Amino acid sequence: MKTIDIKTSQNVVIEYELAALRDRLFGAFLDIVIVFGGYFILLLLIIRAASLDLSEGFVGYVVFGLMPLAAFVLYQFLFELLGNGQSIGKRVMRTKVVKTDGSELEIGDFLVRAVFYLIDGFLSGGVVGSLAILSSSKHQRFGDYASNTTVVRLRSSLAFELNDILNIDSIDAYEPSYPQVRELNEEDMLVIKNTITRYQSHKNEAHREAVLLLTKRLEKVLDIPNSPNPKLEFLKTLIRDYIVLTR
Repeated sequence: MKTIDIKTSQNVVIEYELAALRDRLFGAFLDIVIVFGGYFILLLLIIRAASLDLSEGFVGYVVFGLMPLAAFVLYQFLFELLGNGQSIGKRVMRTKVVKTDGSELEIGDFLVRAVFYLIDGFLSGGVVGSLAILSSSKHQRFGDYASNTTVVRLRSSLAFELNDILNIDSIDAYEPSYPQVRELNEEDMLVIKNTITRYQSHKNEAHREAVLLLTKRLEKVLDIPNSPNPKLEFLKTLIRDYIVLTR
């Protein structure tokens, strides 16, 4: 399992698990089925309704070759842009696009990634993109290199790790302290968990400051006026409450 450390704008280092090649291929395959399947079904309906013959010459090349590719590029661009880094295939596979430097994704990043699918995927049968991902320490295809992005997993292995570490059995044996923690999501829990892990592994000033910044942010989001000390225990309590309340 390969991971990547991404430093956010608040100087909090988050450890993500990089999406494996098989996850990315399955996600891309689902997207291809959705786009090409939908395109050709729609095209077939139009041809039958209008009694058109679009299979010959340059028109056939455009309709059956260029337009499906253009539709896929447009699909990837719009769905990743509007889906916060996730196409339908990525959502199913629980993966997501992130910037390797921790900055926010911009429209140009999504556009570059979408266009490079032609090189990474279609023109090479997926060989170029696969080799690039396998040979890269950050699992990047050429579209990722060009946009300074990569794809990470959002799979629920986090919940298993937290259950194992904190050893919580059920809500019957535990009374949550902060029921409003339901407002958070699994990715938020990953941030909390990694902040705790970083501090426990390296008790320096930067990680201590990260704990305090995260605590202040959570106090504001969850409307908790003054969280108890020590702050690390407060963060652990939030994780315990989340596990119990969302299982």
